[in-house]
Amino acid sequence: MDQRPSSLINRLSESATIAMARKASELKSSGVDVISLSLGEPDFDTPQPMKDAGIQAIENNVTHYTPVPGILSVREAICRKFKRDNGLHFDADQIVVSNGAKQSITNVVLALVDPGEEVILPAPYWVSYADMVAFAGGKTVILPTRIEEDFKINPQALEAAINANTRLLIYSSPCNPSGSVYTQEEIDALAAVLIRNPHVFVISDEIYELINFTGKHASLGAIEGIQDRVITVNGVSKSFAMTGWRLGYIGAPHWIAKACTKIQGQVTSAPCSIAQVAAGAAMDADPSIADEMKAAFLQRRDLMIDGLSSIPGFKVNRPMGAFYLFPDVSALFGKSHSEGTIANSSDFSMYLLDKAHVATVAGSAFGTPECIRLSYAASEEQLLEAVRRIAEAVSVLQ
Repeated sequence: MDQRPSSLINRLSESATIAMARKASELKSSGVDVISLSLGEPDFDTPQPMKDAGIQAIENNVTHYTPVPGILSVREAICRKFKRDNGLHFDADQIVVSNGAKQSITNVVLALVDPGEEVILPAPYWVSYADMVAFAGGKTVILPTRIEEDFKINPQALEAAINANTRLLIYSSPCNPSGSVYTQEEIDALAAVLIRNPHVFVISDEIYELINFTGKHASLGAIEGIQDRVITVNGVSKSFAMTGWRLGYIGAPHWIAKACTKIQGQVTSAPCSIAQVAAGAAMDADPSIADEMKAAFLQRRDLMIDGLSSIPGFKVNRPMGAFYLFPDVSALFGKSHSEGTIANSSDFSMYLLDKAHVATVAGSAFGTPECIRLSYAASEEQLLEAVRRIAEAVSVLQ
């Protein structure tokens, strides 16, 4: 038997966040008290209006196949949401509803990128972006950023990274893993660069839109002169605590939406009809429905910043969105403990899991190897205990 996976599979890596969550789960199952700060999942329940809509969909027998890009009424609700919240104007044929924003982004990458074409990824970037590009046979061009600049790219760096072979830029705001939020002025400056380079398309990943502590969200696709090259990605997982519903969507130029529908039709077809109806209710809900969750995350962010900033070797900034901290821990590289030396962020992340029983994710998975990612989507009690354990583990390093 030739037990040989395809070359495509060999190009892909396992999601680092899922891998760390699995290791933490294995430790927990063996009786170890692990505090998991590795997965990006709100520790809140789905709001009642969305649950009610899903239950009603079942009662109304909305349990059959739907059109591949999604139920028309749901796509129309997404159009209303885009117009109301983002200043984006789409018709229903420009919306494709998928099994989570992860599939949405993959569809777009496969629809746009040919083998050998370049895709710019500002680092840190979400772990799956690079593998999505690899899946399409594209080449990633990593654009590094610095914690002192809140991990945001500037227009000069973006312009320098673009060449004739550049096909796509993928970025997120609020960002996973850094929590960075681009202001309207910063988005305008990046848009000016992109307008000068009309061959470059952009995926604007806005999945954390409502977990934004600035009070304002800026959508690149709303800027005149670039709308026909921006694909806006969003979903219900983060802003509405609906991770298990697996529902994401895009707003895109007609031809890109049509291409994504063609891909999806051959891979999964439409997402779950019940989840679609619940997501439609989320689109029509007042965005303030997420305010209580956002306030809790803001309080936890400040708690974690205060705690981690007091630990020697941690450099911490103040992210303005999402629910992550992305401290620079490179000052700890080269430090030793009883079982070895911390050579990099992967070593440090594993050290924290083994020694402190706190699960984090190495920054190398996000293209920024000097950092680690911690999710503060956990109770304040757990977060305080996690900081205490991390501080204790760091204190014995030599």
